[in-house]
Amino acid sequence: MSRRVPVTVLTGFLGAGKTTLLNRILSEQHGKRIAVIENEFGEVPVDHELVIGAQEEIFETANGCICCTVRGDLIRVLNQLRKRRDRFDYVLIETTGLADPGPVAQTFFVDEDLREEYQLDAIVALVDAAHIAGQLASVPTAADQIGFADVLLLNKTDLVSEAELARTERALRAINGTARIVRTRRAELPLAQVLDLGAFDLERALAVDAAFLQPQQPFEWAGAYALEAGERSVHTGSEPHDHEHEHEHEHGHDHDHDHEHAGEGLKEVGVVVLQADQPGAAGIDALVPAAAAAFGQPGAAVAAGGQLAVGVHQRLSLGAHADFRLRIPAAGHWVVFCEHAPAEFGFSLPGTSPTGEREFGSHHHEAEITSIGIDDARPLDPDKVNEWLSYLLQSRGQDILRMKGVLNFRNEPRRYVFHGVHMIFDGQLERPWGDAARGNRLVFIGRKLDRAELEAGFESCVA
Repeated sequence: MSRRVPVTVLTGFLGAGKTTLLNRILSEQHGKRIAVIENEFGEVPVDHELVIGAQEEIFETANGCICCTVRGDLIRVLNQLRKRRDRFDYVLIETTGLADPGPVAQTFFVDEDLREEYQLDAIVALVDAAHIAGQLASVPTAADQIGFADVLLLNKTDLVSEAELARTERALRAINGTARIVRTRRAELPLAQVLDLGAFDLERALAVDAAFLQPQQPFEWAGAYALEAGERSVHTGSEPHDHEHEHEHEHGHDHDHDHEHAGEGLKEVGVVVLQADQPGAAGIDALVPAAAAAFGQPGAAVAAGGQLAVGVHQRLSLGAHADFRLRIPAAGHWVVFCEHAPAEFGFSLPGTSPTGEREFGSHHHEAEITSIGIDDARPLDPDKVNEWLSYLLQSRGQDILRMKGVLNFRNEPRRYVFHGVHMIFDGQLERPWGDAARGNRLVFIGRKLDRAELEAGFESCVA
């Protein structure tokens, strides 16, 4: 074998479009010989009747979630495929809509024979744009599937509004801050966006996208401004209406409709204002560590109409049209870091516009499944790292869906790359750092993660 066979896992809740995507993959001209492993939930297997592949090898693991039989059926089928290695060069696994994809991924770490023959390429999760909000509220598995994914296909986008899609994307990023989100209709997209991604090969992923392990920040947006010294207004909330609601609408509906004014549903928002040495986006980027440190401190409450200070974390109490006062001590470049996106609470600095902006993704703390990142250049003690990760997997392994990272070990010329899925861990030294800047980048995706606990554990590993 010139290389291990890549494996893509298709997951997603019931009705999200997995079989539609699978049929699309099998019917297009991509030059691959694909073996398909179907997982069926129920006593009567039907999924294989829905797959239109003609020459592809189709296997089925029936009567139950693939996670329940992962040590049996899945390994058995993959070993069967090894005997037919000359008939395929790619494997697709479609899990049932009720399955947690974690055990599927674990299989490729724990079975030595499979590790020699197969390479997990990516977990692709389909998301039903029209129903995911209700699924996340009622079915934990739906969030698990999103948390494990390397790519999220936000499907059925033609069934919802742009505003709903934006809210859904924020919810997805809150669960999984590193997965790439692709909008689709009827699972239509270039297959290069789901096959041969190398998403489980961190070295390859980082070579393609240097921000692949970009840690999640405690703020969603930052705007850079050129401001003069003095006091100015900070606006939040919706604009005042200049019409009366007593008028009759000719289109015949009553006044129970939702206007979705900016700020509704948010009672407060965190803000940090910092002075920058550079204008625009460059000034924002240089201040990200300082802003994250400021957000790590308890925020002081500021009532509507109150005075904002610079350099500290403050919690603005929001209302329909709550304005605040901001005193700028010196003319220059200033950056406003906001816990939520400006559109969510109607933020603006009247009379001026940003000279640069950055979006950092969603981080809503109320979500049960979140992603937490650590970015720190200091060299680590490998023995302490081993102790910390061992403890973490034993104590919180069930809650950690995915963890991945690149580590900078003291006195080690090579980078250490690792993956974890629940309590299964795989790590090894990879290529030398060479001229690249050494550093540590870690991402944890899981349920009810404690940022302070993870950061303290990392701190204990610093050499």
